[in-house]
Amino acid sequence: MVHVVEALAQAVQCQPPRSAVATLDSAWHLGIVDEADIGEIFTRVPRRFRVLRGLLDPRAEAGTETLVRLLLRHLGCRVDVQVRIDGVGRVDLLVDGWLIVECDSAQFHGTWHVHKNDRRRDMAALERGYVTLRLLAEDILYRPDRIRAALQRLLTHRAPGPNS
Repeated sequence: MVHVVEALAQAVQCQPPRSAVATLDSAWHLGIVDEADIGEIFTRVPRRFRVLRGLLDPRAEAGTETLVRLLLRHLGCRVDVQVRIDGVGRVDLLVDGWLIVECDSAQFHGTWHVHKNDRRRDMAALERGYVTLRLLAEDILYRPDRIRAALQRLLTHRAPGPNS
């Protein structure tokens, strides 16, 4: 067995960059590591990996949120994480002030009660001028090209939002 810092340093080197960021975001968000540990991880990896440090955000509540955040940033978007919107509640990602992106998984969205609540939140967001896109975790993980294409189409046909 190795210490979690060493395990994460090794994981960073064995994963694609976006997956490494998602792994570290998740570990940090869950309290498995803290900011000092993150610093230690980056002293243990080769220099070429250190650029990833600036991409971390412990507010991400799931690796899928991190993956979508990084994709959106790559597309040139401004992405805010875990934003509270009056009358709607907290949303996973707010893109360019008008697009809400929710990253849904069976773990947290598996009941009819949750689905109804999500639809009511989406309607409340629409009433306030936001557009909501709900992405499935399995699509984010296993169909990233489809997610990228859908986001590009949506962003190309952008409708002005409340904060545009």
